[in-house]
Amino acid sequence: MKNMKFRDQSLPLEERIEDLISRLTVEEKVSQLSNTSEAIPALDIPDYNWWNEALHGVARAGTATVFPQAICMAAAFNEQLIYDIACAISEEARAKYNEAQRKGDNGIYQGLTFWSPNINIFRDPRWGRGHETYGEDPYLTGTLGVSFIKGLQQTDGKYMKAAACAKHFAAHSGPEGGRHSFDSKVSRKDLFETYLPAFEMCVKSGGVEAVMGAYNRLNGVPCCANSELLIDILRKQWGFKGHVVSDCGAINDIGRGHKVTENVVESSALALKNGCDLSCGFEFRALTEAYEEDLITEEDLDTALRRTLAARFKLGMFDKKDDVGYSAIPAQRIACREHKELSLEAARQGIVLLKNDGILPLDENKYKKIAVIGPNADNVTVLLGNYNGTPTSTFTILGGLKDYFGGSSRVIYAKGCELFGLNKSDEEKVSAQALLDDAVSAANQSDIIIACVGLDSSLEGEEGDAYNAFASGDKPDLELPDVQKNLLAALHKTGKPLVVAVNCGSALTINWAHENANAVIDALYPGEMGGKAVAQLLFGEYSPSGRLPVTFYQTSGELPDFADYSMQGRTYRYMEKEPLYPFGYGLSYTDFVYSDIEAKCSPDDENAFVAILFKIENAGNFDGYEKVQIYVSPLSPSVKTPRWELKAFKAVYLKKNEVFSVSIDLPQNAFTLVGENGERFFEKGSFRLYIGGSQPGKRSEELTGKTVNFIDISL
Repeated sequence: MKNMKFRDQSLPLEERIEDLISRLTVEEKVSQLSNTSEAIPALDIPDYNWWNEALHGVARAGTATVFPQAICMAAAFNEQLIYDIACAISEEARAKYNEAQRKGDNGIYQGLTFWSPNINIFRDPRWGRGHETYGEDPYLTGTLGVSFIKGLQQTDGKYMKAAACAKHFAAHSGPEGGRHSFDSKVSRKDLFETYLPAFEMCVKSGGVEAVMGAYNRLNGVPCCANSELLIDILRKQWGFKGHVVSDCGAINDIGRGHKVTENVVESSALALKNGCDLSCGFEFRALTEAYEEDLITEEDLDTALRRTLAARFKLGMFDKKDDVGYSAIPAQRIACREHKELSLEAARQGIVLLKNDGILPLDENKYKKIAVIGPNADNVTVLLGNYNGTPTSTFTILGGLKDYFGGSSRVIYAKGCELFGLNKSDEEKVSAQALLDDAVSAANQSDIIIACVGLDSSLEGEEGDAYNAFASGDKPDLELPDVQKNLLAALHKTGKPLVVAVNCGSALTINWAHENANAVIDALYPGEMGGKAVAQLLFGEYSPSGRLPVTFYQTSGELPDFADYSMQGRTYRYMEKEPLYPFGYGLSYTDFVYSDIEAKCSPDDENAFVAILFKIENAGNFDGYEKVQIYVSPLSPSVKTPRWELKAFKAVYLKKNEVFSVSIDLPQNAFTLVGENGERFFEKGSFRLYIGGSQPGKRSEELTGKTVNFIDISL
């Protein structure tokens, strides 16, 4: 056993892999290509389950730090923060893996191959899984995806700490109810301009180890058996060297849902030959029969094995434990104090202040009695999102405020209503009225109301996970549930100052709150420490700096048909009406002033094609982050383009009265256009660069009171 080449750590990776493959029978090769890879006793290889999750913390495997949900991390607009979070996740991942190995546990959610991040474009706010993503913009999504992947996959020079997986490839963002048979019909322009760029960035810049194929078809071809996606684009054009895994049960869908094949043997053969290397599910066990029927060759199996085994070798799974440094990471790093503090910081940077008439930050001496009211005031689920671990402690908004005041009697709580209500019986109606009466009573006893409304993962989520079976996890519209609308109206009638804290992983039409509340906070799904972050924001412990990674529309009615994958009328890039709250928007307690803006062109340097230089002054009374955003708009393009597109962002921390000089390089790719056939090209001409703390446009100016700076350049 010791003399086998694949055990020799001094040999090149490729040589070790080939030696191992040469020792396997066809049946053994097939046994390694499902997420439940079987043990090979003759070679002393244990079984391994590839399925693990780490969307915003190690998930579904017991105790772990629960960081803010992905959409909340995106709202921080901070690459370094995402990288730091992923590093913390990978440390806990290794610690949990080490414990599992010590116990001989190789089951599901115990491995080192994590099927995260989800980098699908959140093209429609009704999609239930949108809160798993980094929002609606391709550049923001790709950039944060790269940061997450690099943090999760950090290496010590020889071994990878954990493996990431970019999912779901491609054009996958609802409807959930039809995902096993749905055909995403996408134009070539939309495909290469919107749906693929984040994946390309994660492959080329992130070096992601795995890519997961989506359930749906793309223009008639199932994604997990789509040679254009998995071979031509992913491997030949982008140079992807890792492995492709199917979404769970997606191979079976090729025949059952998409009606492309007659049985699972044909489906498995078709997927394998067209670039899928590993199945989540048992479908690839049928590859033995496919081989016997000459539907695949042994070399097809070997090709997939070379890719999948490479990941296990890189993770040190075939080497001596003592030689893999990460094997020494102890269980004490799981849910440790440093990671909890990082989760709190992430929540602080992700929460978005949407409206403030001057009431915030609150004066502790003025507001001595605080009523915390609403179905999300003490809702732990709203902190966790989905694909989450189990925190050792949590702070809801109620808990965060009580903690802020040391558990004093200054905080009054009333639930007010249930999260949602359907076909209430007479008895339940009485109970609902009692909840409402209790809320009004609490409000009347207070000096100010913090109304905690919105959604949680029981109302928006993945098919089969969310409770709203009538919509399979998607939202039928963007409205708050009626019971919550009634609660807000009743609280407003008391005449007490009203701050509305909205938890959701998407966009809602909260026009009433914007018009009637003194302040509105988008708290998203802020992780285990989220309530502390909200309390600290309310009382000015820090200046809010979150920016919306999605557009808040004025009405549900202006959205295109949910099943229409055309980008026309969607997201800030192509919408035609003014939003309620724009992508990239968020208020602060301080004031940032931009000056001395200039752009220097370096046509000989593709990576620093245009250098943008400027100064930022914190002219307000709070230290805090400014989330700089740079948008590019071609002035006379030869093809249809978005109005403007985010092409750079940077989190800059300034103390009050501090002036900081910023330099941001835009690569040549930032000035490329996409034609109707999907071709990306650079076109000489004039471009307008917008530099500021928000997206340009009329609505941003109305809400912030500022005009975004711009400079025109010719290339």
